[in-house]
Amino acid sequence: MSPTTAHNSTTQHLYGAHGHVTFLGAGPGDPGLLTLRAVEALAQADVLVADPQVYDVVRSHARAGVDTPLRVEDGAGQDPKADGTSAGGAANGAADLAMAAARSGKRVVRAVTGDPGLDADAAREMLACAGEGIPFEVVPGIATAVGVPAYAGIPLRDGEGTDVRFIDARTADDRCWTEVGASDATVVVSTTLDSVASVTGELVAGGRKPETPLTVTAAGTTTRQRSWSATLGTMGQVLKSAKVLPSSDGGQPVIAVVGERGAAAERQRLAWFESKPLFGWQVLVPRTKEQAESLSDQLRSYGAVPAEVPTIAVEPPRTPQQMERAVKGLVTGRYEWIAFTSVNAVKAVREKFEEYGLDARAFAGIKVAAVGEQTAKALVEFGVKPDLVPSGEQSAAGLLDDWPPYDPVFDPIDRVFLPRADIATETLVAGLIELGWEVDDVTAYRTVRASPPPAETREAIKGGGFDAVLFTSSSTVRNLVGIAGKPHNVTVIACIGPATAKTAEEHGLRVDVMSPEPSVHKLAEALADFGAERRAEALEAGDVVKRPSEKRPARRRARSS
Repeated sequence: MSPTTAHNSTTQHLYGAHGHVTFLGAGPGDPGLLTLRAVEALAQADVLVADPQVYDVVRSHARAGVDTPLRVEDGAGQDPKADGTSAGGAANGAADLAMAAARSGKRVVRAVTGDPGLDADAAREMLACAGEGIPFEVVPGIATAVGVPAYAGIPLRDGEGTDVRFIDARTADDRCWTEVGASDATVVVSTTLDSVASVTGELVAGGRKPETPLTVTAAGTTTRQRSWSATLGTMGQVLKSAKVLPSSDGGQPVIAVVGERGAAAERQRLAWFESKPLFGWQVLVPRTKEQAESLSDQLRSYGAVPAEVPTIAVEPPRTPQQMERAVKGLVTGRYEWIAFTSVNAVKAVREKFEEYGLDARAFAGIKVAAVGEQTAKALVEFGVKPDLVPSGEQSAAGLLDDWPPYDPVFDPIDRVFLPRADIATETLVAGLIELGWEVDDVTAYRTVRASPPPAETREAIKGGGFDAVLFTSSSTVRNLVGIAGKPHNVTVIACIGPATAKTAEEHGLRVDVMSPEPSVHKLAEALADFGAERRAEALEAGDVVKRPSEKRPARRRARSS
């Protein structure tokens, strides 16, 4: 039994039917920084009371029926760090909701930004719980003042044990500024963008030299992160030259690191996060949501911000009788093989199985083929391990290259069940017949053009708001242009293969990236390679690294996301 599992058992034993509160640190913004214990606590919660800034980070880990009395919208537009009065009111409201739910016997998760002990006024809420005899526990999180510098490429200490001081500019007094000004410690200041000048002034007045290195990071640990390195004396001018200030977003929280650890030359070599090949790129993924999920995860690993815009909707066949007969044929031994050419085909068969009360055991004695890795993964999740996956190209042609010819000695049955889309090509059917197989080519689902995306998404597509778009088939090209319009000419166009590229060019698009093989993951890799080369060229030329969307003419540029 793991320590966490033991802890859960003990917790349930101690609390029984009585409610309790888990004060949970959700980290500075990156959902991947949640701890394993945090994920477990969220999955067990009856009630979730979360700071607005981390609601989206934690909500996806809570169970479907969790009660969320304090929604993220309740705090929209408020910045607790920028407005002490509203923060106090919001915190009091959250505490009251959490305690009320715990009194009624509920398991409550009170999620805060960063770490409960360093970033939030959670101690006051804990004392309130203790005062009323409400049991509570604390799940530490990555503190903002620690996580953001790490993502900005600033190690706060070295092997010699550099002294580190953490300051909240809102509450720092003259004595605090004098102490840190007179020291040579690395200082991590929590402040706001439009208060940076005030902070630098206080530090210089306290004794720090104007040439002391300073790095300011906004939206740390997220793909909107931006960092500026300068000195105490020059940071104000750097922010003005970069047109960061003055800004309507000046109240946004930032982390400022003062000292040699934040020197520009060193940070440039250590800025691992912002140097990702597609960092901050808004990438359009025009596929069905189920198909886009793994691709979007891969794009995020490259630093991109994927936007999933379905161009194809999947619907049941108009006449389901053919599919019903084929599924019954699987059970009665009509087929030697079943070939899946898409994740949607797996889903269609699985749904039909569930309709009849069948499960993966119905595939016993039948050989199963999958056109590629993603289809194979969907089968494994269904409980079926494919017997055949192409060793080369992941396509119908690649599947045929490895498919064995029909042999009456070894194959007691000569028939293949092929569930697929209504618009699928005949390549696989013709190839199987040529190999001596009989094929039941069954329409398992229909593909239709999806509804148009929201107006702002359509405008971003046509106006150059996206940095890149991934086209995974000719139909995604035709459907995206049909429902949303043609992507702007600054947008990088990436295509999965020659046929898709040809369709894109026929629609007046310039193809910038071509996948080396017909795989969505190879396509994402190719786009990442393109972004890395583009970044390297800019740095070699001494230019500022810009996303493609930042090169639009100023008169057409929408507000940066």
